[in-house]
Amino acid sequence: MLDLSGSLTEDMRALKKGVGFVTRPHTRVFAVANQKGGVGKTTTTINLAACMAQLDQRVLIVDLDPQANATRGLGIDSRMVDHSLYDVLLEDVPLEDVIEPVSVKNLYIVPSSLDLAGAEIELVPAMNRERKLKIALEEVADDYDVVFIDCPPSLGLLTINGLTAAREVLVPVQAEYYALEGLGLLIRNIDLVTRNLNPDLHLSTIVLGMVDARTKLSKQVSEEVRGHFGDKVCRQVIPRAVRLSEAPSFGLPISVFDPGSRAATAYRTLAKEVLNGEA
Repeated sequence: MLDLSGSLTEDMRALKKGVGFVTRPHTRVFAVANQKGGVGKTTTTINLAACMAQLDQRVLIVDLDPQANATRGLGIDSRMVDHSLYDVLLEDVPLEDVIEPVSVKNLYIVPSSLDLAGAEIELVPAMNRERKLKIALEEVADDYDVVFIDCPPSLGLLTINGLTAAREVLVPVQAEYYALEGLGLLIRNIDLVTRNLNPDLHLSTIVLGMVDARTKLSKQVSEEVRGHFGDKVCRQVIPRAVRLSEAPSFGLPISVFDPGSRAATAYRTLAKEVLNGEA
């Protein structure tokens, strides 16, 4: 049996002890986070958000990653927009002035840009530096049913801003050997943010991606993750699919790029599950 747990059991106890499940307002705000790179944070954000938008939910994506993959993945060139999230965090530009519509009805994005890479340092002396995004988002949140904050693969001030602004944490996990690597640290940081900055925050959703049902490894990793996190893990998994990797280069979510594909079907089912399983 794979030993993927490390100190995860202890961290889960701390999470369950330190994080309360509270009544949420109308708008669900998710921080999509995982320090481990390449686990599908942006892929999950774009495609889950698009499928929810196609279910008549009004959805906003906040691209908090300086790499701007979510921005490009939805067909927006960050060099061509007047403002980006950097201007919101550092120049106090109203968030509503930065929001851009995309090709999917009901779906909108706050674009990122390379300028955001310097924000980690520039935010250090700022007042309310951990709450900059939360304050900005409060002005527009009521206009949306769901907000996804696509966090960078680190635990710096940008990710702290994402966790402080959210009420739920959604963690994408790949069905690979090091699936749980870094999750213990993420859980400890969720607990720290909950105790010090955002008492409403809780880990609500884990999405298994890159699943190959033909392999023993995928099955074994899925069992390990479900064993540790129980019903936080969505029943619907996302299969490994070439078309899913191709879609961002066309600036489209998989549900538009190839609506009949297995991946598109999986994301539509996942969207319904997440919407119906409100935390």
